[in-house]
Amino acid sequence: MKELRVGMIGYGFMGRAHSNAYKRLTDFFPVQHKPVLKAACARNAEKTRAFADNWGYERVETDWRRLVGAQDIDLIDICAPNDMHHDIAIAAAKAGKMILCEKPLARTVAEAEPMVTAVEQAGVANMVWFNYRRVPSITLARQLIDEGRIGRVFHFRSNFLQDWTISPDVPQGGAGLWRLDVQAAGSGVTGDLLAHNIDTAMWLNGPITRVVARTETFVKQRQHVLTGKVEPVGIDDACLFIAEFANGSLGLFESTRYARGHKALKTFEINGADGSIAFDLEEMEYLDFFEYKQSSGQTTESHIRGWRRIHVTNSEHPYMDRYWVPGLVIGYEHTFLNALADFVKGIESGKPAQPDFRTALQTQKVCEAVLESGRTGQWIETGATL
Repeated sequence: MKELRVGMIGYGFMGRAHSNAYKRLTDFFPVQHKPVLKAACARNAEKTRAFADNWGYERVETDWRRLVGAQDIDLIDICAPNDMHHDIAIAAAKAGKMILCEKPLARTVAEAEPMVTAVEQAGVANMVWFNYRRVPSITLARQLIDEGRIGRVFHFRSNFLQDWTISPDVPQGGAGLWRLDVQAAGSGVTGDLLAHNIDTAMWLNGPITRVVARTETFVKQRQHVLTGKVEPVGIDDACLFIAEFANGSLGLFESTRYARGHKALKTFEINGADGSIAFDLEEMEYLDFFEYKQSSGQTTESHIRGWRRIHVTNSEHPYMDRYWVPGLVIGYEHTFLNALADFVKGIESGKPAQPDFRTALQTQKVCEAVLESGRTGQWIETGATL
């Protein structure tokens, strides 16, 4: 078995989720590369050391440039704030490293495009952690669509709701709250939450070609952790947009951090001529399916027609043959494990896993069009292709 020597940049929530996947990969998936946690990197040496000791990294770095240039590192995992993605990814590509990058790919399309060029010119394996593709129920939804079970799609609607920034006393900036600082994050809920929904939507239903949006910042000023001053808030607290897909279907998307009572409500529903599919992250082991027309071409008899709830735990369901017996569920952490397994299998097979940087760039284009429409109130062409 070959070693896959990992350099992790960042020690926060995503650093933990990714580290767990590296540690458990070969316990569940029969791949030929075993991750080795070589180095953790962040600016705060004390906190990075605590993270490294807890997860089993061999050493600590405080300068990402040293990590990227290290000879004993094969893969760079970028879990740093969004404003750092561009420089780290390009340097890592030039150093010949494989790259896994947290979403969104960058703050803007202008930052993302040279990242795509860099990895493609260097020929290095790359992927963006849009982990919700790897929820078995969502992967099953893609399978049902590919099998033609819902027919022509008419509607795609999706939301992602949280409530953690309602208080005006929550500050912006710094290690824990950089997502509220537009300079670090690039955007608010659009890049942080809706990027996931957009990636899922385009994976299931094809490119989003045109959008019209409304964004809002409810708390206009917050104290900045780094300066201690009350400063304007530049990120979007909430976003609603209507979308047109290349296949002629319509989409409706909503995200906010001001939905009291919701911590991570992520749902979608797809309506087609022959059936519908619905998913709710809070019950991620289920996929709801309405069958109007059977795969045989016969219309489902009216007296048994209705929504069916599929418990996605059988061995024939996506990824589930690697885990437990039917009826027993897996969780959020396994989506990263599934994604990493696909990435490593892509290295070994020569068929790269998705979404790579170029695919993630299409989501970036939609996010940017949404933000531009939010500013102007106009319909905006996205330029996204898949």
